[in-house]
Amino acid sequence: MADSFAEETPVEETVAPGTDIEMVEGDETAADANGAAPDLPFAEDAPEDAPAAPRTTFIQYLTSPVVTLLVGSGDNETILTAHQSLLTQSPFFAEACAEFANDGSPRQIELSNEDVDAVGCFLEFLYTGEYFPRKVPGQRALESDPAVPKVDDTGDQLLKHARVYTLAEKFGLDKLKNLASSKIHCVSSTAKGEIAYARYVYEFTTPEDTTIRAPIANFWATRSHTLRREAEDEFRSLCLEFPQFGYDVLTRVLDEKLKREKTEKMHPATGSARKRPRHSNV
Repeated sequence: MADSFAEETPVEETVAPGTDIEMVEGDETAADANGAAPDLPFAEDAPEDAPAAPRTTFIQYLTSPVVTLLVGSGDNETILTAHQSLLTQSPFFAEACAEFANDGSPRQIELSNEDVDAVGCFLEFLYTGEYFPRKVPGQRALESDPAVPKVDDTGDQLLKHARVYTLAEKFGLDKLKNLASSKIHCVSSTAKGEIAYARYVYEFTTPEDTTIRAPIANFWATRSHTLRREAEDEFRSLCLEFPQFGYDVLTRVLDEKLKREKTEKMHPATGSARKRPRHSNV
């Protein structure tokens, strides 16, 4: 069953346990509406009346120094490498690379608290302008991945893109943030998967980040009356753990109620008003 993040009047419906929920993006401006891969971060468009800037070839990026990235810590530490000229498209890495000395000493950056898969997606985006699974052109869907189930019952698929989103925020790459956000809305999941995703977002994003938080609150405001039966304990725990989540959902429920009341006052239904019972004197 396809549900929408768009703000609309809740409609009573029955959702059987285990039914998949297809997340729908509320703001298509965050990504290419045609599903096309965004430009590479280093491909900047110049104004039409401005002289064209000299084009930097891809070979020039590949001939820049190689930087070693230490992702994770302890037994989970993974070593990745990337070309410095591509990394410095990110303000975070531009600042880090500015500290390197040109004396042949190792160029190394520690990312001990980052998820290796998210960093891998970030590097894939730097080199190709996309990351797997890619968006299907012209559709609100992702290319098939035989390694993952079609319905995300655990939230792992949602969390993959959510981690890329928060990493892109930290590294200062808006194009990657928008791409990750658009992919979140292409994942079909269950209530338990949605709760795992919501918990991550409310833990690792700021209240001001309405791009990713608002669709979650809208989603649960319009669907929680049916979906919470599928994961009521997890829903209660989430509300207690993150009061802001419960408040955001409640605010939208009340806003919808006010909208309905205003609509009913402006366009009262004829013949639907109930009269007070008349008491007979007999």
